[in-house]
Parts: sequence; C-alpha cells; structure tokens
Amino acid sequence: MKKRIAHMSALLALGCMVALGADVTGKWTADNGRGGTQTFDLKQDGSKLTGTVSGGRGGAVEISNGKVDGDNVSFEVVREFNGNSITIKYSGSVSGNSMKLTMDAGRGPREITLTKQE
Repeated sequence: MKKRIAHMSALLALGCMVALGADVTGKWTADNGRGGTQTFDLKQDGSKLTGTVSGGRGGAVEISNGKVDGDNVSFEVVREFNGNSITIKYSGSVSGNSMKLTMDAGRGPREITLTKQE
C-alpha cells in the first residue's frame, strides 16, 4: 500500500512539472534592427520543437534539433549565404509571452527577444 501511494505521488508530481513547463507553440517575432523582423513559427510536441524561421536576411528555413525542457528552449537553423552553409544556434528561456534567446552563428553570441503574437 505504501509503495502504491509513493508511485501515485511520483506520477502526480511529474504531471505537475509537465503542466508548469512552457508551451511555445505559435508565432513569435523579433525585430533585429538592420536585418528586419524575423518570424518564428514554432510547434511543440512534448519536448520536441519543430517549425520555421523566416524574414531577416533570407527566406523561410526549417529549424532542427529543437528541444523544450521546462522553460528552456534550444534549436538550430542552417542558412545558405553565397554558397556557404551557416548554422545558427539559438538557446534561451520563455517567460509568458516573451522568449529571450542567445543566437550564435560562430561570430560571437547575440541576445534577441521574441514576442508571442496573439
């Protein structure tokens, strides 16, 4: 009986943790100054994150290696510039309708803030 109660308590705690994690599904935008506005169309399925990034200095591209862990988010985008492939890595956290990300394309990290569109 005690073992069963312990298992039930563990499942309840796990359920609460999942319920408290971020849901990043939707359209997010970031104004990158000279690069213009970027749109992030994201779809979360559990801890897996998929979607596209469009605007800025290129057309829409698929994200890869996308993960959501609680309020933490990470993914990559591969863009083509003048025949060269550049991998841009994004990582950061979500708080309500704001997502603060560090973006790194190999030339030093840069901070960006995304806003969820309603």
